[in-house]
Amino acid sequence: MNKTYDRLAVGERLRLKRTALGLTQDEMAERIGRVPKYYADIERGNCGMSIETLLALSSTLNMSLDYIIFGPKSDEQQARHEDELHAIIEMLDHASDRKRTYALRLLQLFLIACDS
Repeated sequence: MNKTYDRLAVGERLRLKRTALGLTQDEMAERIGRVPKYYADIERGNCGMSIETLLALSSTLNMSLDYIIFGPKSDEQQARHEDELHAIIEMLDHASDRKRTYALRLLQLFLIACDS
């Protein structure tokens, strides 16, 4: 399989993880030591990144470099990921608004704690 670097897809993966963690673009830029406009350009796919920036993103978001650059490794892993997301959505669909809000806050705290 021939892997290619797709800046738009990279930006989308970073945006999804950042928003899952409840971070703004400004907060993310601060955490990786870059200016907000540069980080926003990365998410939009308008520019590439240095190795140092990639390493900072990998560390901050707890994402492998391979995943940041190339995305999911296989269709099987992607299917498993989609199954997990579907299961989470199903659980949340059957919860009250209060429980969904609490679950989101709990998940955000858990992800932040895992990055520490």
